[in-house]
Amino acid sequence: MKQALILVGLGVLLSGCSSTASFTNWFESEETQMEATTDAPQQDMQVVNVTSPKQPHQGDAMSTMESYYKPGADNRHFGALDSQPEFSNGQGVYNGRLLTKHVGDYVQSMTQDLVANMEHVTDKTAVGVTHFALLDSDLGQTNLLGYQLAESFMHELHKFRIPVIDYKATEYIRVTDAGDFFLTRDFLELSNTAPIDYILTGTLTRHQGGYLVNARILGLKTKAVVATAQSMLPFFVVDALLPSQDSSQDGVRVIEGD
Repeated sequence: MKQALILVGLGVLLSGCSSTASFTNWFESEETQMEATTDAPQQDMQVVNVTSPKQPHQGDAMSTMESYYKPGADNRHFGALDSQPEFSNGQGVYNGRLLTKHVGDYVQSMTQDLVANMEHVTDKTAVGVTHFALLDSDLGQTNLLGYQLAESFMHELHKFRIPVIDYKATEYIRVTDAGDFFLTRDFLELSNTAPIDYILTGTLTRHQGGYLVNARILGLKTKAVVATAQSMLPFFVVDALLPSQDSSQDGVRVIEGD
């Protein structure tokens, strides 16, 4: 009986040693395979580049424009959607992005800047608003943007309860075949005087990607600057202004002053 137990014990011991040796051999073989895999060349591995796309060089204006304003790009934070609908201007078709902002939105921000650093102008002092002149001209030329800026500033100043005088208003209504009008640009039809204390005016500068607008309020008599503001209007916001006539330059009609 004892001899049988001894034989069984020896069998179990030898089986355990064999299992341990097998496990050790398996572990060593797996470790060897891992080292071989680590040391093997990596040319066959599929590497995924998760870095951000390379931005165009700052000096390359064309690549910058194509990158940020190309069709399909996400331009919503610039004030335009990424679609390209077509708009009719009565004389053709205007191709452009569907806008979420227009000139008035930028003028609203500029008016807030003007009011923030404004001096002497109160709810008792009247302000006249002129068209914005092209900076590289003799300051006697403007365009459709210069016209619209004046209209938008009149609206925004009135919202701040600042008295605005429209000096282009006549003393009568002109009834014509083309329509009934109260405003005119014929100085012979206007009064020689207007109760204006300050003038809101400014300049336009064509800039890469749009127009740089400089606005200021001046004392009519002293010529002192009492408020200033500056903003950049993207080109697609300016191009969305559709001239009613064909005489245009770079998509914006140029008008010479008297």
